Amino acid sequence: MQIVFATPDGKRAYTDPYLLTGVIFGQLGAAKEVVELYHQELEQDDAFLNPLNYEQIEAEQFDGLLLPGGHAKGMVPYLESKVLQEKVLRFWQLERPVGAICHGTIVLARTMDPRSGRSIVYEKRMTSLTKPLERTAYWLTAWARGRYYRTYPEYVQDEVTRNLRSKANYVKGPSFNTPFVVEDGHLLTARWPKDAELFAETFIRKVDKSS
Repeated sequence: MQIVFATPDGKRAYTDPYLLTGVIFGQLGAAKEVVELYHQELEQDDAFLNPLNYEQIEAEQFDGLLLPGGHAKGMVPYLESKVLQEKVLRFWQLERPVGAICHGTIVLARTMDPRSGRSIVYEKRMTSLTKPLERTAYWLTAWARGRYYRTYPEYVQDEVTRNLRSKANYVKGPSFNTPFVVEDGHLLTARWPKDAELFAETFIRKVDKSS
């Protein structure tokens, strides 16, 4: 599978350093083996080092779209990009697999269907970074990292839920330590890093099946 990356300005992205070193006392970051793979493979990958800019994304040329998560302030241009939302809408209209995890679900919630004037996920079942997860992470680290875990005053779950037809369509899932995803048609969503491996495996299967 060929993977293409995209950023707002076509410049390479940088991983949140706290996720590489740990948010506090070396904890709450990525697993050691994941960090090693990041340095050994991703930072050597030509597609990662030379991404497209959002304007260059042509949905017709791709089999699927994955919207990653993250909560550092550097995520804001991605989360608020109208250009990206236009591209997401096109993938949606083509019914290509679209996956979003953690804060990436905000991009979906903010992408409007021009025919209905509502979010493209209005009729969908989905999950996102849950309020208990976001709130707990903030409470545990605010003394050292301030509002690092609060990208916006509104919780991710609240923004996503108010863009759904019914609160019942929002699925919190089982225990945070149990990997979990929600599939609804061509949409795939997940909550946080513990879900990431299952999320990636499921997304690959969806893309392979649809292409």
